[in-house]
Amino acid sequence: MTPAPATTTEISDQAVIARVLEGETQAFEVLIERYKSMVGAIVVGKVPRDQAPEVVHEVFIRAFESLGNFRPLKPFGHWLSTLAVRACHDYWRRSYGNREVPLAALSEQQQAILENQAARDGELDGQRPQERYETWELLDWALGHLPPGDRLALTLVHLEGYSVAEAARLLGWSAVNVKVRAFRARNKLRKVIMAAMQEGNDG
Repeated sequence: MTPAPATTTEISDQAVIARVLEGETQAFEVLIERYKSMVGAIVVGKVPRDQAPEVVHEVFIRAFESLGNFRPLKPFGHWLSTLAVRACHDYWRRSYGNREVPLAALSEQQQAILENQAARDGELDGQRPQERYETWELLDWALGHLPPGDRLALTLVHLEGYSVAEAARLLGWSAVNVKVRAFRARNKLRKVIMAAMQEGNDG
């Protein structure tokens, strides 16, 4: 009796990759379906929400184009997560300097949340879901004023809880570089908020 063909969930990542590299390019859709939620979760916290789908798409394009460089020393998901973080970094490198928004554009309540959040160093625990969502939106506004590398270092280490070593692996930087950038970014973030608050008061 001929055994039933394996389903896509039973096929290992390495087997799917081998099929893609042998010319069966449509097999890459298996990897997209398998990892699109993971990539989306990584990207959505690091770029504006309306840009997240485009960045996710870019991640999978990069993965497809560089699939021949993948080495199964670590799981495919690890390699893909690294591509996702670096795609976010590239997004901010392209758009840095184009998102200047005066604090006056924010409501008094939003300004208060932003100022309070700076003092709490990004801690979101204890907030109601709506408060947490609004805080992330405001943090995204403030983080948009930081250089791309500093923004990502701060986001990974201080907002998302990655260790310095994990962040270094994802970004392809040294641990020292990540630590310095994250520390520098926290100080810059406070200065951005304080300057914006002063601008708002002067206006």
